[in-house]
This record gives sequence, structure tokens and C-alpha cells, in this order.
Amino acid sequence: MSERRVLLLIVGVFLAAYYLPVDHPRVQSAILEAFFMLQDYARAHVLTCLVPAFFIAGAIAVFVSQGAVLKYLGAEAKRLVAYTVAAVSGTVLAVCSCTVLPLFAGIYARGAGIGPATAFLYSGPAINVLAIVLTAKVLGPELGIARAVGAVVFAYALGLAMAFTFRTSEAERQAQFAAVPEDAPARPLWKNAVYLLAMVAVLVFGAWGKPREPVGWASAVFEVKWWLAGAGLLGTLGMVWAWFSRDEVGEWMESTWGFAKQILPLLFAGVLVAGFLLGMPGRDAGLVPSTWVAEWVGGNSLGANLFASVAGALMYFATLTEVPILQGLVGSGMGSGPALALLLAGPALSLPNMLVIRSVLGTRKTAAFVVYVVLLSTAAGMIFGALFPHLTVAGG
Repeated sequence: MSERRVLLLIVGVFLAAYYLPVDHPRVQSAILEAFFMLQDYARAHVLTCLVPAFFIAGAIAVFVSQGAVLKYLGAEAKRLVAYTVAAVSGTVLAVCSCTVLPLFAGIYARGAGIGPATAFLYSGPAINVLAIVLTAKVLGPELGIARAVGAVVFAYALGLAMAFTFRTSEAERQAQFAAVPEDAPARPLWKNAVYLLAMVAVLVFGAWGKPREPVGWASAVFEVKWWLAGAGLLGTLGMVWAWFSRDEVGEWMESTWGFAKQILPLLFAGVLVAGFLLGMPGRDAGLVPSTWVAEWVGGNSLGANLFASVAGALMYFATLTEVPILQGLVGSGMGSGPALALLLAGPALSLPNMLVIRSVLGTRKTAAFVVYVVLLSTAAGMIFGALFPHLTVAGG
């Protein structure tokens, strides 16, 4: 960080501390909400979501063949293959906008093109089968189908838009990867694949949330989630002991720690800010009253859809929590178009994950990614609101 930025940061903190009306009840509750949200994030997501994701990202960066990444996700890969692989990943990973970040950073560092990489970044949280099923059940089949179709289309559209916008710099970046000689693999591809799948099992089943319905396959999986996650962990440890050298394990740990150092501080800072401004999901205790949000997203106007997209991009949603939150907003008068706009922008973006994306992609590419998500979400909301102006909410 440059000396000028350090000075601006110090001055900003000083001015906030000097002028913030901490004696105002709303500000006091917002400060508490910031730490409540950080605590909730630490308890609900760090151990079961982020820690496995960091280990997976470290393994990708060390053990996954750069040639394989370039073959399927690089700039020279067939577009249909690259974007399809990236876009369907969310059907497997039930992760939030923050948990997907280490995985995104891992494949990007190994040479994935910016198009497929950002398609994966969006699809990871957005194309979540459980979330889409829950959306259809609670908010109606029209919105559930629109969310599923919109998320897949967005993954392709965002990736292609990013690849086109930054085609010059991306060509230079890919040329650097092409110039690096590919080392001979230390073990067969199937061993690395099984090893990574075992860690994905730890991530998926460890983060498996309790379903709203007490019966069904999701509930059955929840009952045995720790057995499944434990099996994945034991399998991972066994494979590491049998297949990997001590030097390789050390390199893996070093890579994992590198991702953790880069991502965790920014995430925690972003969660604090999001909690201060908007409060815990479902609670009207942040600096911005939730009634304002409900008022500003009524109807299906351009302004309402744009505001819903921007608000969704800034808010943090843990996996599946966006549905009950949206249920309350729709019950308070939120339009059908803004509801879809928030669903498409919210799970894939948040203030915390923007900070981390910037550390990976830089300011210009991050800004472009956010703008594309907001614009596409707004357009989708406008179209959906015109076709389906009313929603029937379960329980509402």
C-alpha cells in the first residue's frame, strides 16, 4: 500500500471516529449488528465453508496440472466446453459468494481465462440446486425457473463480456502461461481427481444446511452430513499419507496459507461494514432501515429494479438465507421484477467478496464484473416484472 493510501486511510478513520454520532440509538445498534454479523459469519461459515475451500484452492494451485486448466478453462479452450464447465459448477458447490473466492483465485492463478474464471465466480453461488428448489417452493415456480435460467445465462454472458472487454490484457496474460514449461505430473490424473473430490465432499456436506422441510432427500442428507463429511476428510488424509511426499504437503500448506492471508482479512472487514450498514439478515437494526429498502423496490419500474440489483450486490447472503429474506420483502410490497433482480445479483456478489475480487483481478476488472452483474440483473428484473407482475408467496 502506498504512503498516500495509508495517509488517506488514517484520515478517513479519524474523521469517522470524530464525527460518527455514536450516542444515537441507530448508530449504536448498527455497531452491534456489525459484530453480530461477524460472529455469525465466523460460526456458520469459516470452519465448514472457508477452511475446506482454502485447502481445495491450495491443492488446485499446487497439484492441478496447469496444462489441464489451460486445456479446459484457458483462453484457447473451446468456448462451449470452457463456459459449460464453469457455468455448471454451482450445481455441485452449495457455497456463498465468499466461500467461492478461494476456488476462483485458485483456478485463475493456474491459468484459467478471465471469461471462464468469472463465469465460475458467478455460477458457484448462483446456480445452487437447493436454493433454486427452495425459491420455487416458497416464492413460486415462475421465480424459481426464472432464477435457474437467469443464473445459467448470466454465467455465460458475464464470462463472454469479461473476456471481450479485457481481451488485450488477457492475451498478454495467457501468453505468460504458455511460455512456462509444463512439469511432468507426479502422479496419475485420477489420483489428483479423487483427492480433490474427497475435499469437495468435506466442503459440500460440511456446509449442508438444515432444510425447511423435515422430509425428503435434502433432509436425509442433513441427518448424515457429518458422517459424509468425515468420510471425505478421512479419505483425504489417507490419500495424502499414501500418495504425497512431505515436500508436496509443505507446498500445499504454504499455498493454502497464502490464500487465507489474502482473503480472510478483506472478508472480515467487508462483513463488518455490511453488518453496520444493513444489519443481520431479517433484522431492522443496521444503519439503513429495512423499511427504506421495501419502499424503494415496490413495483417493477427501472428505478426499483436497479436499486434491488445494487442492494443485492452490496448485501451479504449466506447460502439459502436469501429466500426467507426475500419472502419477507415480497410480503412487504416488493415487486416481482426487483425480487428476481435481487436474487440474481445478491448470492453472487457482496461487499466482502468485492474487496477480495479486487485483490485478485484489480480495480478495473472488478468494477466491470460488478457493473455487468447489476445491469444484467436489472434487465432480467424488468423483463420478468413485465411478464409476471404478481407473486404468490408461501405463507404470505
